[in-house]
Amino acid sequence: MLRPGSGSKVVITTHHKPDADAMGSSLALYHFLAEQGLEVQVITPTDYAPFIHWLPGNDKVLIYENHEEKAKEITDNADIIFCLDFNDLSRINEYGDVVAQASAIKVMIDHHRDPSGFEDYRFWTIDVSSTCELIYDFIDKCGGVELIDETIGVCLYTGIIADTGSFRFSSTSPKTHEIAAELKRRGVNTTKIHELLYDTFSLRRYRLMGYVLQEKLKIFPQYKTALVVLSHEDLAKFNVQTGDTEGFVNFGLGIEGIKLSALIIDRTKLIKMSFRSKGDFPCNELAAKYFNGGGHLNASGGFSKESLEEVEKTFMNALPEFKKWLDQ
Repeated sequence: MLRPGSGSKVVITTHHKPDADAMGSSLALYHFLAEQGLEVQVITPTDYAPFIHWLPGNDKVLIYENHEEKAKEITDNADIIFCLDFNDLSRINEYGDVVAQASAIKVMIDHHRDPSGFEDYRFWTIDVSSTCELIYDFIDKCGGVELIDETIGVCLYTGIIADTGSFRFSSTSPKTHEIAAELKRRGVNTTKIHELLYDTFSLRRYRLMGYVLQEKLKIFPQYKTALVVLSHEDLAKFNVQTGDTEGFVNFGLGIEGIKLSALIIDRTKLIKMSFRSKGDFPCNELAAKYFNGGGHLNASGGFSKESLEEVEKTFMNALPEFKKWLDQ
């Protein structure tokens, strides 16, 4: 097990548009290592949703796309770079080139399928709920579990409930509940975290949500599939900001009989898509084969440089190929 020494310079980074698990795991590790006397900097490739800005340590985060030169200097001088909640440097955009060229030891801590690279160290498995659960294990294996205080616990619990869908996804194990219980015993206010994550959205997001449900949600009963396609004009109409569409891909799965839900969004430079499913439908295979992506069995994403119309057409043409899983 890698144990960074006191005084080491450490960079922690995570994926493009990081979510609650990405930021929770990054900031939990930040607080743990800083308490050991290490010089630690969290660097994200892009900005992220305001509804996770309350996480302790958020004000110390450096966003690469806003501070490229400073981030590069810190990265070039690092002894260790922790890469959390992603398994390929392409997931951190242009910052991936900076990390790849740095002489630091690279450490991947992640729970997504099919990792690529990271020959130095991998702390990786797909058999956990979240990267936050892996960070708990990492701290434990470093002999530091007794050092997990309320601050670290808040970060870890946030990522765990986000990536388990508040403990309802199949990735939730008895151990996941045991870790959550231990964090609560250490002073984590779980009710407050739920409120901050799920009850602080903007009115803009709710108006967009109504529009999506009323105008953009399509159902294809023959494929037990729900689809939402948002154009660049749709985003502009509601002045959509980072995080406003978070969770929209799950809407379809709340409809009786639906097994696959997809969200396709025109982000101008790229078309981004998210997939969620029930049962054994392999979202990751769909994303990998047609949309340069991957992820988990029931949750994955991808991207395309084709037009929005072509991407929607590709998605619809792919459904017959996956119908055997949808019919189960």
